[in-house]
Amino acid sequence: MERNAFFDNAKFILIFLVVFGHMIQPFTDGSTTINTLYMWIYTFHMPAFILLAGFFAKGSGNISYILNLIKKLLVPYLIFQLIYTGYYFMIGKSGWQNDLFHPQWALWFLFSLFCWHLLLYWFKKIPAVLSITLAVQIGLIVGYFGEIGHTFSLSRTFVFFPFFLAGYWLTEKQVMLVKRKVFKVISVGVMAAIAFAIYYMPDFNSGWLLASKSYGDLGMSEYGGLARLAVYITAAIMVASVLAWIPKSKQTFTKLGTRTLYVYLLHGFFIQYFRQIDVFKINNLVDFVGLAAISMGIVLLLSSKPVLGIWQPIIEGKASIMKKAYHEKISKKQPGTES
Repeated sequence: MERNAFFDNAKFILIFLVVFGHMIQPFTDGSTTINTLYMWIYTFHMPAFILLAGFFAKGSGNISYILNLIKKLLVPYLIFQLIYTGYYFMIGKSGWQNDLFHPQWALWFLFSLFCWHLLLYWFKKIPAVLSITLAVQIGLIVGYFGEIGHTFSLSRTFVFFPFFLAGYWLTEKQVMLVKRKVFKVISVGVMAAIAFAIYYMPDFNSGWLLASKSYGDLGMSEYGGLARLAVYITAAIMVASVLAWIPKSKQTFTKLGTRTLYVYLLHGFFIQYFRQIDVFKINNLVDFVGLAAISMGIVLLLSSKPVLGIWQPIIEGKASIMKKAYHEKISKKQPGTES
C-alpha cells in the first residue's frame, strides 16, 4: 500500500516547528510577540508529533517486539545521553552532569516513546473511549505529585500519553475528517483565538505546555488538574486545527518527513551551541526571518543522505545507507560488459 503523503508532510512541518521553537525560545522574555508565537507552537507541536507516533504504533507486546523497541529507542537514548553529556561539557554548558536517568534536554522523547509502547500493550485491551479517559485522568493526577518529574521523563510520559493513545485508536479515515472545508474554515478562527488569548496572557507559565513540572511548581497546587484539563482541550483542538492545513499530496519535502527522528536527535548540537555562544539576536523582522531560514537549513541538513549515512549506525543500529552508497560506487567503477 502506498504511503499517505499527508502524514510525512505533517511530520516534516512539525519537526521544523520543533527546531524553530527551540531557536526562538531564548528571545521569549524580551518580546511579547515572540513569546506568543513560541507558546502558540508549543500548544500543539509535541502533542501532534506524539499523536502521529501513536497512529503508527502496533503495540503487539511480545518479546521480539519489546527487544526491537529496546534496540530502536533505549539503545540510542543511552548513546545520545552520553554524547550530549560530553558535548555539553565541551561547550561549557552548565548542568551537564546529568545521569542516565535524567534525560538530557530533548532526549526525554525516546524514553517516553518506549514507555508509551509498553503502556499501549495494556491500554489497547480497553475500549477506546474508556482507555483515553483513563489516560487523561492519570495525566491529571500525576501533576499533584512533586516526586514525578524529570526522572525517567515520567511526568511527560504520563501527561502526553493520551495523545499517543488517541493516535493509536484513530483510523486514517477519521484523521482525514479534519480536511473538510467547513472544519478548515473553523480552524482558522480557532488558531487565531488561541494566539490572541496567549498574547493577552503573557504571564502564562510555559511549564504547563512542557508537562515536566508538578502543579505545585507551577503555582497551582489545588486547582492544577483543572488547568491541565484546559491545556488538554486546547492542545486537542489546536492539533486538529493545524492538521487541517497539512497538504495531502506529495510535496518536495514529503520524503524528508520520514527522517524526522534524525533531526530531532541531532538538532540539539546546533541549538545548544548557538545558545551557549549567544550568537543571535532578534531586533527586527529580518532577524526573525533569518532564524526561520536557519532553522529550515538545519532541518534540511540533518535530513540529508550524508548525515543519515553517518548517524544511521547509532540511531538505527544498521549501515544500509553506507553499504548502498559503497556498492553504487563500486558498480560505477566496473566496466560495462560487451554484448
